[in-house]
Amino acid sequence: MKKGVNIWRDENGIPHVDTDNVADMFWGQGYAHAKDRGMQMLLMRILGQGRAAELLSGDDETLKVDMFFRKMNWHGNLENNVEALGDSAKQYLNAYCDGANAVLLKKCPWEFKLMGYSPEPWTPDDSLMISRMVGYLTLAQSQAEVERLLVEFVQADVSMEKLEDLFPGILGGLDIDLIKKVKLEERVVLPSTLWDVAVPRMMASNNWAIAGSRTASGKPIVAGDPHLEVDRLPNIWAELVLKTNDRYMVGASMPGAPGILIGRTPDLAWAVTYSFLDGVDSWVEKCDKGKYYSEDGDQWIPFNQRQEVIKRKKKSPEVVTFYENQHGVLDGDPNKEGLYLATRWSASESGATSMTSLFRLWDMKTVDEGMDVIGQVETGWNFVFAAPNGDIGYQMTGLVPRRREGISGFVPLPGWKKENDWQGYLDHTELPRVKNPDKGYFATANNDLNKYGTASPINIAMGAYRADRIGQLIELKDNITVADICEMHFDVYSLQAEYFMEILRPLLPDTPNGDILRSWDLNYDLESKGAFLFEEFYKELYLEVFGRTGFGDGVVEFLREETGVFIDFYDNFDKVLLSEDSPWFEGRTREEVFQEVAANALDVETKTWHDVQQFMMSNILFGNKLPAIFGFDKGPIPAIGNRATVHQGQIYRSGGRDTTFMPGLRTATDLASDDYFSVIIGGPSDRRFSKWYTSDVENWLNGNYKLLSLDPGQKKFKF
Repeated sequence: MKKGVNIWRDENGIPHVDTDNVADMFWGQGYAHAKDRGMQMLLMRILGQGRAAELLSGDDETLKVDMFFRKMNWHGNLENNVEALGDSAKQYLNAYCDGANAVLLKKCPWEFKLMGYSPEPWTPDDSLMISRMVGYLTLAQSQAEVERLLVEFVQADVSMEKLEDLFPGILGGLDIDLIKKVKLEERVVLPSTLWDVAVPRMMASNNWAIAGSRTASGKPIVAGDPHLEVDRLPNIWAELVLKTNDRYMVGASMPGAPGILIGRTPDLAWAVTYSFLDGVDSWVEKCDKGKYYSEDGDQWIPFNQRQEVIKRKKKSPEVVTFYENQHGVLDGDPNKEGLYLATRWSASESGATSMTSLFRLWDMKTVDEGMDVIGQVETGWNFVFAAPNGDIGYQMTGLVPRRREGISGFVPLPGWKKENDWQGYLDHTELPRVKNPDKGYFATANNDLNKYGTASPINIAMGAYRADRIGQLIELKDNITVADICEMHFDVYSLQAEYFMEILRPLLPDTPNGDILRSWDLNYDLESKGAFLFEEFYKELYLEVFGRTGFGDGVVEFLREETGVFIDFYDNFDKVLLSEDSPWFEGRTREEVFQEVAANALDVETKTWHDVQQFMMSNILFGNKLPAIFGFDKGPIPAIGNRATVHQGQIYRSGGRDTTFMPGLRTATDLASDDYFSVIIGGPSDRRFSKWYTSDVENWLNGNYKLLSLDPGQKKFKF
């Protein structure tokens, strides 16, 4: 342990780092991360570098995973970002890496010893790469997938009338004939192997800030519960208490990266959700003989070629060539004449600015400072803030491209026309942002927040059901407390079901199952039979409307069972289903469709939500590979809620494996004191034989929040 750094555990196993200066504090964070989550850090780095086939398994499936990460190239173009860090940020990041290496280079996790892998030193490049991975995977990536899905719908001859009904207002520039000629190398509706690995999936989240005018203490309250994949061990989040002298920062961090992403200091509290801003665009490139065409000068320009050598365990290396231009990476071989898509993510070379902003949170004193500093973060998030002086605020972050008038970024445009290129990026003050809203609170839940900005960075988002429900619950109470927030985290009433049931209830058949659904209280609790029956109806409605008269049953089944498309973007599909008239109804009335579907869907054996809503927590390295007696996996665990409830509870398959979106972390803090309450599903450590491996799971299930206390006299345990 470094002199001047004191690290200890509280009664919940949470590491506390006590130092005399900020650099040593981040050294302590690196040390704590490496000791508690060293396996997780190293595995993330191996995947991000595209070295899983070299170090873990040389099979063909792992090779495909490496090819994805090599294509994204998050491990490249990092040196410039490190150099662009300010002096303080560079000092802190280097200190974090030194702390991590004090553990990793001394004692390699035994799992990697079994594989014959000795880790290289952790570097600033590695932390910047992790920040890129976290900002893209399943987040920005979801935008790329739904834009690619649009291409597939066009090529499947879905009519323009139906496309405009499904994607209203964002199809500017769509050239049907051109898109039909594009050659797709990767298709959304084909299975993917990417997610059969330990990469964390993050998607939906809630956060809200409540002004003191609505709280019992008279000071603001900040709450957050990021919804992420909870069926993996360890948890994505690592909780910490960081202190220097009389200042502290407490909350949840991401192993491998310094700083606190959800938490507070004495002066400022913050929580974060994903914003669904569109920072991913594709262009149609006209290719031949390794070149792409440009109208500017009527010329054919060679692609930049990036060659990657992927080593494979016990097999010969694989050499892969990626073709790149100003529009990103080409999906295809330009040596074969044709039209292909090139795709670019606006934050693909990000890092320095985001890292600097997160470090600066340590010094921020006001909501205004927090909004302006965090507004510089290059990846897409929704941050809410609150300060003891009573201010609350909201700021969207991310590099949003400026596009020409009438172009949303949702539709692939001809790459040979210069007018279709990005024209710089929006300033953070143009993005959605609010300070001290009149209603006395602000909540985000991955919903469309464009109305709060001078620009409209969101093309397609999740529904407003969760955000609206949070607002309802806040307005139902006076003198709100942290205890009220914890209760709200477990709310399973569905506004989505309410809207559908208003139409469906009078159309239900006079059968036992019809009677159960008719009297359902719209809550997704474990004993609910109505929740099960409504989901049977909802699934069958998708098949009827979008399958049999649209994409085809097989495509809808695949999108529902093996992708996150209906999980992420159900709002667009719901608006079609709830509309009084739609071309998707094929000349029938909405009521006729609902009634026909209900008669078929409800002819099933009745089950409870508990019967169908369970998941296993699997170790990210050994999950489902060892006998249950060894205890690497935990479960089955029942899950309340569904896609549209405040307590989200989604279980589905993606890339051939089960996955989940649920509140893996719940937090609440009242600015009237320094108290910070939280609970995670998992525990502080990724060590299977540590008492802290799953120490918080029962608390998570039962709603028992722990206090991340700053009391210097509390009982301390050896770290």
